[in-house]
Amino acid sequence: MRSSIRKPNIFYGWWIVLSAGIVQWYSSAVFWRGFPPFFDAILSTFGWSTAATGAAVSIQRSESGLISPFVGTVIKRFGPKKVMAFGIFLTGGSFIWMSRMQELWEFYCAITILTLGMSFGTFIIFLAVVGNWFHKNRGKAISMLMAGAGLGGITIPLIVLGIEEFGWRNMIFSVGLGFWILGFPTSLVLRGDPEDYGQYPDGEKPTSDSDSKEQVDSRNTGFSVGQALRNGNFWKLALAAGISQSVFTSNLFHLTSFKEFGLTTTFAATIIGLSWWGDISGRIIVGFITDRFDRKKLLTISFSLLTLGILGVSIIASQNEYEYLDKNLGIILFIIFFGLGFGSSVPLRLTLAADYFGRKNYGSMVGILNTVGAVFGTLSPLLIGLTKDFTGEYKYAYYILTAMMIFSIPLVISLKKNN
Repeated sequence: MRSSIRKPNIFYGWWIVLSAGIVQWYSSAVFWRGFPPFFDAILSTFGWSTAATGAAVSIQRSESGLISPFVGTVIKRFGPKKVMAFGIFLTGGSFIWMSRMQELWEFYCAITILTLGMSFGTFIIFLAVVGNWFHKNRGKAISMLMAGAGLGGITIPLIVLGIEEFGWRNMIFSVGLGFWILGFPTSLVLRGDPEDYGQYPDGEKPTSDSDSKEQVDSRNTGFSVGQALRNGNFWKLALAAGISQSVFTSNLFHLTSFKEFGLTTTFAATIIGLSWWGDISGRIIVGFITDRFDRKKLLTISFSLLTLGILGVSIIASQNEYEYLDKNLGIILFIIFFGLGFGSSVPLRLTLAADYFGRKNYGSMVGILNTVGAVFGTLSPLLIGLTKDFTGEYKYAYYILTAMMIFSIPLVISLKKNN
């Protein structure tokens, strides 16, 4: 056993959630949700083609998908502290390099290193650690962690203001320093298995010898990666989660497509912003209820809400063609259900992975799920772009996405408990 952690009034696992949640918020604020303003500024500065710079996004998503399955194995071998410190070093350094770049090849290289750093320094490593420190409260802990990512979209106006005031190079340099300032201290907070430090999941000490044996053995209980890949539940969950990711990724085109559907730029931006609040609310609400109710049923509800949200976009797109469709109804469905459905689904599907496949290889399981999500996230923009090119309209892509989302619901319903 490693040196134990002094018994605190607050379970140490919650300090891990808080620290990791701050880094998760920051990475979302400056990259996952907040990078488009930087992207536009870079494009304007160098005059590179949209296709050339857009290829960097494809590189990022493809590379992330390839790396993710191996993150869990690396964590097991080297421990979360070293792995996160390595990832944060690369992430901060890649942003700093990006702030000094002059050529397109430098942009590609910086994005490649950034993806490697983010893969080992955020998200998957946090889920792997939090999944080990919680059992009964795992759903609440993961929901709180992912709520940080949901909050990232709120800070986009500050990024835009900062770019206008200080220039994108100074801002992106500051982003790199910020990763180091927040990330390195957080890496020191991370711990592997609580049992190695004289604690137990959820901070609950076993009341009997049998309970103690069960809790200690729980970290060695679960599916191997090979067993999971041969299990139908894994692929049902992966496919359903991937579909939801592809639907959510369509938000890259929401502003442009809403303008095509007859909405003003200001109004379109407003309803998109309102949907972000639904995303945040969904993550927080699930945190309070996920450990009290059947998570499979909750995920079914979340996917149903997301289906209504993307259906709302389809209604907005079709109101000129079908007079009986009310554009206002579509707008209401999108605002209320799109963000709420996706936001609530994120912690649920991540927690279900632990419920169905155990602690033993949870980091690897999440990594593979992330790979499937990356594939679908890459295909969604391609689908929308090709549909627009061939038909001249965005609406047909949203029809397809709505149908895909409907298909995901029975996939979740059909999940069965593993023996």
